[in-house]
Amino acid sequence: MAKYERELNGNFDEMLKLCDKAVMQSASANREDGSDYERGGIRVAFRVYERYSMIGSNRVSLALTLIGEGDELALTAITSGGSQAVFFKINTFGEENFLNTLVKAVEAQIKRGK
Repeated sequence: MAKYERELNGNFDEMLKLCDKAVMQSASANREDGSDYERGGIRVAFRVYERYSMIGSNRVSLALTLIGEGDELALTAITSGGSQAVFFKINTFGEENFLNTLVKAVEAQIKRGK
């Protein structure tokens, strides 16, 4: 499992589009499902993605949650899968690589905004 959490400022819809585009840049990536929620000015978007990991010869998933209130945002992304072991994880290279596609895009956007 690899995990990324970040508090940032920006437009909720634009950040969600940026995250989706970053994750979907892999040819084997697909969006499995998602859900959106809004109440009292707070918005929540939850997405689940999956892609094939050539490094591990298996599929890995990424769960993404974006929470926003005005321009204050909180992003959490957690990957799972990618190991072929029965009782413990042998490698997490595929998970980390999948997560890094998102991290690079978000961090680059933050730097552009400053």
